[in-house]
Amino acid sequence: MKDPMKGFRGVMSAMLLLEAIVLLLAVLLLAKRDDIGQGEVWAVGVLGLAMVALCAFVRQPWALGAALGMQGLLVLGFLITPAIGIIGVLFSLAWGWVTWMRQDVLKRMAEGRLPGQQ
Repeated sequence: MKDPMKGFRGVMSAMLLLEAIVLLLAVLLLAKRDDIGQGEVWAVGVLGLAMVALCAFVRQPWALGAALGMQGLLVLGFLITPAIGIIGVLFSLAWGWVTWMRQDVLKRMAEGRLPGQQ
């Protein structure tokens, strides 16, 4: 039987990369603003690079928790500028949906209702 969680790991990596791209593009805009300090710009940039680095560890059992923790940090981006916080809220909603789908697959797998288990 194929591993259904392999597909989830791919989705997780894709979301992390997409989110990192959005954040790193936001860094370019933040750097142009006069009311944002260099520390805030570096914080957002480091968070984006950490998301890229986390893609290498999506097989680890702690990776989902780390990704969700990064979402919490990103929502705290409201302290930097509302735009970063809004990015955090939107991606948190997407992560919530993916996590719900993962739980549904795990439940079906435990019940033996996946197509590969028939």
